[in-house]
Amino acid sequence: MFIVTNRKISKKKGGFSIFKKTPNPKGPNELRLLELVSEGDKKNFTLLSDKIPKKRVKELSDKYSLNLDTKQTWPVSLDAACQIFDQAKTQKKQVLVFVHGYNNNMQDIITTAEKLEAAYNVVVVVFSWPANGGGFFSGTAQYIGDKSDARVSTGALNRFLEKLHQYHAMLTNAEVDALWEKAKDTYKDNYEQARSEYAKLQQKLCKVNISLLCHSMGNYVLKYATIPSDTQMKKPIFDNICLVAADVNNKNHAQWVEKIEARSSVYIVINQNDSALKWSRVKPGKAQLARLGHYLKSLNAKNATYINVTDAKYVDDEHSYFKDEPIAKNLQLKKVFADMFEGKKAEEKLKYKADINAYVLS
Repeated sequence: MFIVTNRKISKKKGGFSIFKKTPNPKGPNELRLLELVSEGDKKNFTLLSDKIPKKRVKELSDKYSLNLDTKQTWPVSLDAACQIFDQAKTQKKQVLVFVHGYNNNMQDIITTAEKLEAAYNVVVVVFSWPANGGGFFSGTAQYIGDKSDARVSTGALNRFLEKLHQYHAMLTNAEVDALWEKAKDTYKDNYEQARSEYAKLQQKLCKVNISLLCHSMGNYVLKYATIPSDTQMKKPIFDNICLVAADVNNKNHAQWVEKIEARSSVYIVINQNDSALKWSRVKPGKAQLARLGHYLKSLNAKNATYINVTDAKYVDDEHSYFKDEPIAKNLQLKKVFADMFEGKKAEEKLKYKADINAYVLS
């Protein structure tokens, strides 16, 4: 599993202790890439070097038909992208980018990522921002500290998404070009037959979907990532974008949600009884506005599909109802999230309620 983060990293290799609760000292936009290797219950993280060795560049270029200039310096993130998409294709899985929420240490985040991989047919890539309030506060003050860290992490998220979009395009184009060359070689003297063969090969091509899961305050990071004029969220990077238990204001959410572009769907999942979001409305001196993830009014973003799971069995007052007991005991709920996270249509078998503009799972 690969982790992209703008947290401070204290060592090049080690366990969870290498991740710190503050942003990268070079600035909150500075990203580091780490690889997780699990040995039983033991987790070992390796901070990857910035550049790919020239020998490895040639290997990647040949294996994935990338036509890379081996004299040029290439970032190690390209190597990681090749491995991620190769794993997804080989195992016939989809790719899910996971942006976590408030007060999450790395152990919590990795546990959730592993549960996502176990429950759904996905390869998870983690984007981790320095949640946990910097470690200096608790309660409401910690929550506000995390909101500050979330805001300053939006540039890092945009940088990550820019690279993801670039590498996906490189790998997809290389694969499609290779199919055309194969078709031409098969029918060297017949252009029409070559085109027909090319179309058949494309239909057989095992497509890897990429979806985005933002949970809780991870949606706050996403919201602020839509503000810059060059935001990557205007590009169709993801098949599905899933805003689950969103800890952002319901009020005026359409203004930023409608800036988000998805190849298929933008999903907003709501649980009115979400205990964590009820708590997050409280802050010093005044009450916060209703949160998007637990409020069923003003669901008016034109590009969004709203799904209300409030009355679904075993959801109760859960905040992370896409894992553990809710999906273990409610297979219909699990199927909705499976379709959502794997780039498929999640709402097709749900009942639509026009009065609230939401699909309902009950």
